[in-house]
Amino acid sequence: MSDRPAGERPSSSASSAARTVILGIVVFGATLILLLGLTDVASRPPAASGTATGVGPTPSARSGPSASGGGASASASPPAGASSAASPPASSSASLAAGDPVLVGAGNIADCGQADAAATARLLDGIGGTVFTAGDNAFPDGSSVAYRDCYGPTWGRQAARTRPAPGDVDWGTAHLAGYLGTFPKASTDGHPWYGYDLGTWHVIVLDSDCAKVGGCGPDSAQGRWLATNLAATKASCTLAVWHHPRFSSGRGGDVAAVAPFWDALYAAGADVVINAHDADYERFAPQDPAGHADRDRGLREFVVGTGGTPLGTFQTPRPNSELRVSLAHGVLKLVLHKGSFDWTFVPTEDLFADHGTATCH
Repeated sequence: MSDRPAGERPSSSASSAARTVILGIVVFGATLILLLGLTDVASRPPAASGTATGVGPTPSARSGPSASGGGASASASPPAGASSAASPPASSSASLAAGDPVLVGAGNIADCGQADAAATARLLDGIGGTVFTAGDNAFPDGSSVAYRDCYGPTWGRQAARTRPAPGDVDWGTAHLAGYLGTFPKASTDGHPWYGYDLGTWHVIVLDSDCAKVGGCGPDSAQGRWLATNLAATKASCTLAVWHHPRFSSGRGGDVAAVAPFWDALYAAGADVVINAHDADYERFAPQDPAGHADRDRGLREFVVGTGGTPLGTFQTPRPNSELRVSLAHGVLKLVLHKGSFDWTFVPTEDLFADHGTATCH
């Protein structure tokens, strides 16, 4: 029994001990709350980065490959509706979404020694529609082995919905044996050119390795087929895909041998040309076959050699080149409306993006 009189306060040592216990409880609770808060922050996805107008690379990216251009809209994040390489892939059998058709793809794609084709293939996993290739699909030689071991594990997942074009690398194997063995229906009467309709659009696939196919001129087998095909189509808009670009600011530069393609397409009122060969992304304003700006009847050309092989550099910009970027691999996505189209370049890294809308002739 205590000898302390009733009402007497506890000693200072007892009071100090009580305060210490209370303070410990408070500190423990605050620490627990802080830890739970940090865990919540760490588990949240990172906030979306901001956007910028003009050329799209972030300042930290400017020490890498070049980017230049004018009049372009760019974003540090993948455009709406596109999947980044870090996103969980959708089913590889992604079907055409409801509404207007989508055409998506690139050229200069798969090399077993490079990992970037796997990154662009993951983009395709999350984008429905028809896949195009713009040639040089399976390095180093377009053989059946290259298609099996390099193209197959990446873009090969989309083979059932792919409408390919051949390139000079694919011609590294005689008679396009690896290419046609992978895509047996990518031909007309055994020739590596063909056409198909996609919604209200007509798509033409050509072979720009002119020396391998008997020429690209109007009197060649390919030239005669092109003229007949263009005359027969009733589509409101026309798009053509082949490998070598008529106009390019990249290391390969302009390829004059394909000028007859431009002559025929321009005369028929076609709208869009997609090429590769140079390992970069370049967008041109509408122009005529001589390279003169023509907003009313000109063809808009995209060079999309960003499918997976190492990126290149640019030379002196060509006239009418609106945007030149060699910062990231990626794919070009086109939404084909009746009388118009939307384009979006979807990169594998959030360094830039390009998007816009144009009408058909």
